[in-house]
Amino acid sequence: MATQLVTQNWSEKVNALAIGCAKEEGGSRSRIINIGGEESLPFLFSEGAIPNRPRIAFEVWDTAPDDWPQALKKSYGSVLSNTFAWAEKCAGEFKADVLCLRLQGAHPDFGNKTPEEEAKLVSQLLKKVTLPLIITGCGDDRKDNLVLPACSEAAKGERCLIGSAVQDNYKTLTAAVMADGHSIIAESPIDINIAKQLNILISDMGLALERIVINPTIGALGYGLEYAYSIMERARLAALSGDKTVACPFICFVGQEAWRAKEAKESAAEQGIIWEAMTAAALIQAGADLLVMRHPEAVNKVEKHISNLMTEQEG
Repeated sequence: MATQLVTQNWSEKVNALAIGCAKEEGGSRSRIINIGGEESLPFLFSEGAIPNRPRIAFEVWDTAPDDWPQALKKSYGSVLSNTFAWAEKCAGEFKADVLCLRLQGAHPDFGNKTPEEEAKLVSQLLKKVTLPLIITGCGDDRKDNLVLPACSEAAKGERCLIGSAVQDNYKTLTAAVMADGHSIIAESPIDINIAKQLNILISDMGLALERIVINPTIGALGYGLEYAYSIMERARLAALSGDKTVACPFICFVGQEAWRAKEAKESAAEQGIIWEAMTAAALIQAGADLLVMRHPEAVNKVEKHISNLMTEQEG
C-alpha cells in the first residue's frame, strides 16, 4: 500500500522585502536582494512557493575587531584595520551579495566615534562598494539613538536595512527609517510575544509591517540554538496561519554567536568554521531569511547547502 504524505494548505505568507535600491529607482546599488515571501515552511515546496532563497551577508566593522579569534582574523589578513578594504575584499574576492556594516566603533568603550564620523563612513562606503547594505549599531542604546539616524540620512534613497530597534528604544530609529526610505530590524529577546508587541509598536508609528525584519536573537550550536529554533518555528507557523504581526522575514547574526562559543574560539580553524556553518544550517530550517556571517569558508559551505536545498524548486 502506497504511503501518501499529508500536506498543509496555508492561508497566508511571509512578507517579501527588498534591500538595496538600483539606479533606475533613484539609488546606486548594483543589485537588489529580495528576502521573505515564503508560502510554506522552509523548503516544503509541495505546500507553497518559496520565491527567495536565504541570503548571506558578510559582516564588516568600522573598527578592527579585538575579540575575534586568530583563526577568524587570518581569513581576512590586514584588511580588518580598513573598513573600505575589508568591504572591497568581501565584494570582490569573497563574492558577497550584501554587506552588514557594524558600527562598533561608536560604542563609548570602543572608540566613541561621533554620529558625524559614522555618517561620513557610510556615505563613503556606499560610493566605494555598490552592494546592498545592512547597517547595525554598537549596542549602546543611547549612542545608537544618535548615530543610526545620522547614518540613515547619509544612506537616504539606498533602501538599506537598519537596526536594531528594541522594545524600550525604537521610536527614534523608526522615525529615521520612515523618513529616509529604509527598512528596520526589530530585535526581541527570544520571545514571540515581545516580537509581536514590538512590531505592533513600530507599525503604529506608521512604518508598514512589510518594512520590518525580525531579529529573534539566536544562540549558536550548543548555546541555546534549539530554543531559538523553537521560537522562530512558532512565529513562522503563526505567520502562515494568518498572524500578520509576525509575518516578517528573519535575520540571524550567526557569525557573532558562533564565534563566541569556546569550541570555535579555542580550537583549530576548521572546527570554528564548522560551528558557524552548522549553526547557519540549522537556522535556515527554522525559517531564517538572512544570515550575517563571518568566515568566508563557512559562507561557502552554507551557500552550497542552500543551493542543494533549493534544487527541487529551482530545477
